[in-house]
Amino acid sequence: MRAVCGLDVHKDSVFLCILCETGEIIEKVFGVLTHQLRDMRRMMQSHGVSEVTMESTAVYWIPVWRVLEPHFHLKLVNPYFIKQLPGRKSDVKDAQWIAECTLKDLVRGSFVPPERIQQLRQYDRRIFDLDAEIVRKLSKLDAVMQRCNIRLSNYVSNTDTKSYKNVVRKLCEGVTDPEELIKEIHSRIINRHGRETIQAALTGEVSDAEKDTMRQLRDELDLGERHKQECMDKMMYICKTYYPEELRRLMTIPGIGERAATSLIAEIGVDMTKFQTAAHLASWSGLKPRNDESNKKIKSRRITHGNIFLRKTIIECAWGASRTKDCFFSRFSFHQTQVRKKNKMKVLVAVARKLLIAIWHVLHDKTDYKDFSVKNDCETSASESNG
Repeated sequence: MRAVCGLDVHKDSVFLCILCETGEIIEKVFGVLTHQLRDMRRMMQSHGVSEVTMESTAVYWIPVWRVLEPHFHLKLVNPYFIKQLPGRKSDVKDAQWIAECTLKDLVRGSFVPPERIQQLRQYDRRIFDLDAEIVRKLSKLDAVMQRCNIRLSNYVSNTDTKSYKNVVRKLCEGVTDPEELIKEIHSRIINRHGRETIQAALTGEVSDAEKDTMRQLRDELDLGERHKQECMDKMMYICKTYYPEELRRLMTIPGIGERAATSLIAEIGVDMTKFQTAAHLASWSGLKPRNDESNKKIKSRRITHGNIFLRKTIIECAWGASRTKDCFFSRFSFHQTQVRKKNKMKVLVAVARKLLIAIWHVLHDKTDYKDFSVKNDCETSASESNG
């Protein structure tokens, strides 16, 4: 007799509903402490539950998943798809509805990577958070500089340059003389804008409070950079230890370096059997155009929602690949933007989608990337015909 279970996970409680083929319904509410989750597991085992389905509610589902994973066949379902299924009434409890959908095989589980890949994801997404914090701290630091009427940011490419950081360090040490500060500026910046202009931009009024604020912000930036490097080193260690071949193969693709390769492994894993085709991976990432057509009228071709962290990484890789000489992606980008006059950003999304297709084949076929070349293709066809 088949028995399935639906779980409605909240921050401080888990609503359980066991549904049997005979129609028997068992409902109970559990807490979220570890011993309470283990009691819930023992109860499900005593009733012969084989399949468990839960909605992906924030991060609250993760500890429940870890407790149950070794003992049941689990499905993690997007709440959006649960709500779209017909037949749900207002008086039906969430857990019971989830169990009923599971019993009737109406839902399909989402992709949940193995534990080691989940650890990589934590490091990867921590790096994204640190990047955002670093950008915010740099913006605050420049606001303090502007308050002192030091306008150096008007003449440097960005506030993360070596010259800008050296000036901030000198100001924190109490040096405010423009003649001393200008010694920290790169000669290329001085030659471009003129010594008098840069010296005037370094002349301002700096109070003790502003010196302390700049020092604190600089310390926070250094701490963020150190934590970011620690996460990157840990990711590289895990990838080189457990996925060395996959890491090497990904780095044979134009536009993908060490940081991007580790991020890709963290987000999609190395087992491509989870994605039946390359198009499935592109759709899961949100890079596939939506099919919004009615009465032969196309309403939208915008890309869909998907893994935002994967999209950020692959778009950055697309920028690099479109600028790599003598590769398929740069030739494709040039033809679309310069010959066909298409929008540059839309072409970039298309390049990212093609990159993701290449990544799927590299990991699925366990082979190095081979660049598409018309000349090589013609030579191969000629050799086959002569043979």
